[in-house]
Amino acid sequence: MIEVYGDGAYNPGLDQGGWAAVVLENGQKRVFSGTARKTTSNRMELTAALEGILHTPQGTEMVVYTDSQYLFGTMTKAWQRRVNRDVWERLDEAVSKRKVRWEWIRGHPGNEFHKEAHNLATNLASQREMLHPVPSEQEERPLEVQMVDVGAKPVTERQAVAKGMVRMKPATLSRLKQGKMAKGDVLAVAQVAGIMAAKQTSQVIPLCHPLPIDEVKVEFKFREEGVEITAGVKSTAKTGVEMEALTAVAVAALTIYDMCKAVERGIIIEGIRLVRKSGGKSGTIVLE
Repeated sequence: MIEVYGDGAYNPGLDQGGWAAVVLENGQKRVFSGTARKTTSNRMELTAALEGILHTPQGTEMVVYTDSQYLFGTMTKAWQRRVNRDVWERLDEAVSKRKVRWEWIRGHPGNEFHKEAHNLATNLASQREMLHPVPSEQEERPLEVQMVDVGAKPVTERQAVAKGMVRMKPATLSRLKQGKMAKGDVLAVAQVAGIMAAKQTSQVIPLCHPLPIDEVKVEFKFREEGVEITAGVKSTAKTGVEMEALTAVAVAALTIYDMCKAVERGIIIEGIRLVRKSGGKSGTIVLE
């Protein structure tokens, strides 16, 4: 059974609110959150529950946990709805398409998932610079960050190739070629770093899906102006590996910089780009 833990918060000093929903489904945890101007704590509580429910499949059975007497009482005891009618209408529609049981939970300290939602909502409400564009007063709506659902996509072979350049002075490049850098074999370390980075992309790029990586190749070519990096990644998955290839190039370039910066501080990393991808609905795309 799906579990949804929602909480909302309002900061009167900043006149802004935050909401967060933690959704537990099939052993996986997903977190959704957002902010709003000129709102109320009750509205944020409703929004947290609504957004959590909307991120579950229609027809599923779930339990929604809340510490809001306002929300719980209205949904289970038919309390009157004098305000926030637009959110109530959306909530009613979402609930009508699912089997929802409401549970009141006593405060946030007793449950780790509700505490997580509470802390995130409170932090968002207290941020002086909001994470999202501010909606107008006439069209106030919560915004969110979320991963794209790739569940319905077919599993196909995916490939991507990315490139980048590390520019340096001829004297620095000469020392690199001769293996005279104090930290050791620059390109060997950069190659390993790029491969490791490709495998860990979902850990550093927040909305990337973790993918089973079949192969990563990181190669270098000496150019007159520096070192050109090419990274190729292959996977059999539901989504592409463009970000993995780009991350491999970026981290390999940073590693070269790190190992050469004692000789030259003015090294430039530039031109990191995707040059080719294949697989999936869009097929093969060659950019250069």
